Amino acid sequence: MTRDLFLDMYYAAPELWYAAAFVLSILLLGLIVLQVRIWKLKQKNYFLNRDRERYAETLYASKDGYFAFIYPDEKVNDPRQNITEHCSRRLAVMMNLEKGTLASFDDILRCFYKEDARKILKYAEMLKEDGVSFEDDFAGKNNKLFHLTGTRINSADGNIYCDMIWFRDISLEESRLRSLEEKESQHQNKIQEMEYLINNLPYPVWLRDEKLNIRAINKKYAEYAEAKNKEEILEKNIEILNLNGESISKKLAESAHATNRPKKQAAPIIKNGQRKYAEVIETPFHTEGCLDKICTAGALIDITELDELKRNLRVHQNSHLEVLGSLGTAFAVFDKKFKLAFYNQPFCKMWLLDTDWLEQAPTYSMFLDLAREKRILPETPDYRHFKEEELQDFSNIIEAKEDMLHLPDGKTLRRVRVPHPMGGLVFAFEDVSDRLEMHRAYNELSIIRWEILENLFDAVLIFNESGKLAFFNQAYVKLWNAQIDFLKKGPSLAELIDSQKEFFPNIKNWAELKEYIVNRLLDITAKSYCLTRDDNEQIDVLSARLSDGSLMVAYKKL
Repeated sequence: MTRDLFLDMYYAAPELWYAAAFVLSILLLGLIVLQVRIWKLKQKNYFLNRDRERYAETLYASKDGYFAFIYPDEKVNDPRQNITEHCSRRLAVMMNLEKGTLASFDDILRCFYKEDARKILKYAEMLKEDGVSFEDDFAGKNNKLFHLTGTRINSADGNIYCDMIWFRDISLEESRLRSLEEKESQHQNKIQEMEYLINNLPYPVWLRDEKLNIRAINKKYAEYAEAKNKEEILEKNIEILNLNGESISKKLAESAHATNRPKKQAAPIIKNGQRKYAEVIETPFHTEGCLDKICTAGALIDITELDELKRNLRVHQNSHLEVLGSLGTAFAVFDKKFKLAFYNQPFCKMWLLDTDWLEQAPTYSMFLDLAREKRILPETPDYRHFKEEELQDFSNIIEAKEDMLHLPDGKTLRRVRVPHPMGGLVFAFEDVSDRLEMHRAYNELSIIRWEILENLFDAVLIFNESGKLAFFNQAYVKLWNAQIDFLKKGPSLAELIDSQKEFFPNIKNWAELKEYIVNRLLDITAKSYCLTRDDNEQIDVLSARLSDGSLMVAYKKL
C-alpha cells in the first residue's frame, strides 16, 4: 500500500521528484568534496605537526639552550603586552634550574652575578624594544662560562614571531683557549729567549736556506757585514767579506751542503779598519723533516788572540827545544800521532839509533820495535801487551810520570814522560846505573854500621837533625829497662830523659837534674860525665855530633 502511495505521488508531481533528486545529488557531491578536503587538511595537519615536532626536537638536541620571548599571532596594537616566555630543556639543564622549562627570565638572571645580570637584562630590553641583537660572554655562578646571543625572528611580512636569547656553554672552549694562549705565550717566551741568546752571542751567526741564501742572522752579523739593519741584509742577501772582497762562507756552505758534513776554515777579515783572523764554520742540517732540503747554520769566531798565542807558543817551543837539544840528558818528543817530532844527540847515542832513520819521523811503535831488536828494551814476557800499554799512555798521562827501565845489559834508565802542550809526550832518559850502584853501596855500608852498633855492649842512641830518636840498640833497652814501643815512636831527647826518671826516685828536684843532663848531652864541647842512679849503678855518659848533624849518645856501665 505504501508502494502504491509513492507511485501515486510520483505520477501526480514528477517534476518535484526530479528536483529533489538533483538537490540530493548536489548535497552528496558536496559531502564527498568536503570529506576530501577534510582528509587533505588532516594530512597537512599531520605533516605540520610532524615538522613542528621535528623542529622542536632539533632545537632540543642542540647543544645550545635558549630562552624565547614569544609574541602573540594576532595583530594587536602592542604585542609586547601579551608576550609569553619559554625556557628550553637544554637551558634548564645547563643552568640547573629547579623549575625546569617553567623557569622565568628572572630565574635565569639569578644564575649570574649581579653586575652581569644587570647587563643581560639591559641587552634583553634593547632586543625586545628595538630588536637590537647582541653577543657577549658571562660567567655563571655554577663556575661555567656562557656565550649569549640575542636575535629577533620575523616573518616574511614583518610580523614578529619571537625574540630569542641563545646560551652556549663555552667553559671547555675557554679552557682550551686559555691553554692554547698559555702555550703560545710559552712559545713566544722561548722564541724571545732564543732571540736574546742569539743576539747576545759575541760572534756572528747566520742561517741559510736550501738555496744557501741568508735567512736569519744575529746582531753581531750586522756589525761584521757593515749594514744598516737586519732587514737590509736579508733583503739584499749581504755576506761578510774577506780581505779579497769575497764571501768568507759561501763556498764553504756549498761544500757543506754538497757533502752534508760540517766544514770550517780560517780566514782573514777586516773589522773596524783592523785586520782580524777568524774561523768560519758551516754546519748542514735537514729541515721540515725532508732529506732533500738541506740548510746550513754558520758561525764566525774571532781567533786573532788564539792565532797570536799559537805563533808565540811555536816560538817558545822552538826555543825550549833548542835548549833541550843542548843538554846532556836524552830528550825526544813524540806528537799526538805518535810520530817523532824532536830528538837530541844524547837520545840518539843512548838508544844506538841512526840519525837518517830518526829524520824519517818514525812512530813510537817503530822505535819500540827497533829497540827490542837491538835488545836494549826491558825484557817482558808479553811484548804485545807491553807495547799496547806504552801507546795507551799517550792518552792516559796527564801529568809528569817517572819510572825506571832496567835494560838487559844491566843499565838502569830513569824515564820521565810529560804531556806536550800540542799533544803527544815529551820523553827524558837518564842513565842512573852508577848512581844506583853508589846508593846500593851506601845502603850496605849503613846496614853494616847499624849492625855494629846493635852488637855493641854499650848502650847507644842516635837522634836525627830534628831531635827525634832515630836508633837505639838492645843494650840501651836492658840498661834502662826501656819500653820498645815508646822508643819506636821516636821521642825527643827531653822525653827520653823523662822515661829514665824511675831510676832516680830520691831526687827531690827532677826538673833541675833533667835540665842538667840535657844541657850536658847537647854541649858538643863537654866531655863524658858519670851518672849515679839510685840503684847504685854508675854509668859513664858520652855524647857526640856526627857528620850528618845527628846526635849520638852512649851509656857505659862502670
